[in-house]
Amino acid sequence: MIKFLTVAITSLMISSPTMASDDVDKLANKFEKDVIAWRHHIHQHPELSNREFETANYIAAHLRSLGLKVKTNVAHTGVVAILDSGKPGPVVALRADIDALPIVETSGVSFASTVKSTYNGKEVGVMHACGHDTHAAMLMGTASVLTKMKNKLRGKVKFIFQPAEEGAPYGEEGGAELMVKEGVLDNPKVDVIFGIHINSQTDVGIVKYRAGGIMAAVDSFKITVNGKQSHGAYPWLSVDPIVTASQIVMGLQTTVSREAKLDDNAAVVTVGSIHGGNRSNIIPNKVELVGTIRTLNDDMEPMCMSQ
Repeated sequence: MIKFLTVAITSLMISSPTMASDDVDKLANKFEKDVIAWRHHIHQHPELSNREFETANYIAAHLRSLGLKVKTNVAHTGVVAILDSGKPGPVVALRADIDALPIVETSGVSFASTVKSTYNGKEVGVMHACGHDTHAAMLMGTASVLTKMKNKLRGKVKFIFQPAEEGAPYGEEGGAELMVKEGVLDNPKVDVIFGIHINSQTDVGIVKYRAGGIMAAVDSFKITVNGKQSHGAYPWLSVDPIVTASQIVMGLQTTVSREAKLDDNAAVVTVGSIHGGNRSNIIPNKVELVGTIRTLNDDMEPMCMSQ
């Protein structure tokens, strides 16, 4: 993946892409062990969105060791570095995400995470379950390769390590939106930006692509079901929000199966969290449903949201 990313960039910034490909092969092989070690370290020390303090320090230290101009604390914990070839040319940005998810790791690998943290007021495990550890390590490796090739490049490369891709904590700003608001695509103004995402079901050495969107847009939703509390032995005295919430969960599935025009593009509606009640024998007065909507075109998104 380092080779693919670096060849794509050098094809924009060098007069002889074929020669660049040969250089990339040699340098990528040279840094491969380092990239694996960086990935293992980041995986073993994951941090949640807007809390990637040590991850940012780790990345920034490497970028500074390459002699790059580094800016930290972008959108709270983001890191941005610039490689300036000293020659006129395009400004090409490369982006990787760096935050982890509130998941207990059960992989059993030697570099597995045992980190615990707090998420929405609850103690949780923390794991790089979405590949951000790999993305960050790949971009660190790409920075190493391109720095070695600096005298063959023209223009500038901007390395962007984005925090909070999984979404900022409740009540906070973060992620790509905040980075853009703070000017990450300016000074120097970016002409084109690249980002890639790994897929554990794809064999090593294979790059997949398609026309149009391939990574879905994300919208979150929260539904509060208000009912009437009663003893579990007397459900007829209640307005049971748990039963109602269950019906809502099942009903939401028809949004895609019966409302979405799937020959145009896919969509997904998922309820990922249900909270309600404290005891087995008390019907609560409120249940909250939290979920996600994934869409691949602009027409599908408002349709799913309106349902």
